[in-house]
Amino acid sequence: MEERKSFPVTKRMVWEAYRKVRSNRGSAGIDQVSIDDFEKNLSNNLYKVWNRLASGSYFPPRVKEVEIPKKDGKVRKLGIPTVGDRVAQTVVKIYLEEKVDHMFHPNSYGYRPCKSAHDALLQARKNCWNYDWVIDMDIKGFFDNIDHGLVMKALDAMVEEKWVKMYCLRWMEAPVETKHGIVDKEGRGTPQGGVISPLLANLFLHFAFDQWMVRNYSTVSFERYADDIIAHCQTKEQAERVLESIQGRMNSCNLELHESKTRI
Repeated sequence: MEERKSFPVTKRMVWEAYRKVRSNRGSAGIDQVSIDDFEKNLSNNLYKVWNRLASGSYFPPRVKEVEIPKKDGKVRKLGIPTVGDRVAQTVVKIYLEEKVDHMFHPNSYGYRPCKSAHDALLQARKNCWNYDWVIDMDIKGFFDNIDHGLVMKALDAMVEEKWVKMYCLRWMEAPVETKHGIVDKEGRGTPQGGVISPLLANLFLHFAFDQWMVRNYSTVSFERYADDIIAHCQTKEQAERVLESIQGRMNSCNLELHESKTRI
């Protein structure tokens, strides 16, 4: 029998999370512990994750930042959690995803079960037969600038479990170790590369964009893959009005559209 704990995290949940992390492989975090190293003391390592998660005493370690070169000469910054932290994040991610994913907009395709970029492209192609104008949008530095307070507000609207919200906030607030030193979040950002980050991003944009579009522009179809968005309009004038309105909406959510990557 399992020990009784404060939160409903079971050893089975931790084991299933570990299996997912193991299948995804991935590199070591700041502790330099690889998956192979983690498995050398697997039972004890998983017990620690379970014991701390279930008792409310789990605090994530720092996230290691790595820079991935891009074709344009710039770099994409990814946050790499430790293997143990990836297991912990996966536990909460699986639990939270079962609660909220079915409430997301059908045309949200990024990082969701049974949905892909190919599905988004297929839907965009269909919509292009019915609409003459397209707004192509990209949110500037989305994962670096996502507002913690607004994410928590979105979580409050869709999730009752306080322990889930507590851990999501701890992961968002976890410091990042860069090549220049340790950086504190100061109320913004969630690591692109973290297990829980894409789900929190979808949760945030469900309210910041998807539901806002449904309320204000119900005749405008769109596809969204994380922070990449395409909206379809009947006329150029409509596209200009909608884009201006979306820019205002993003600003009110402490975000901005990427000027060079956003166009009609």
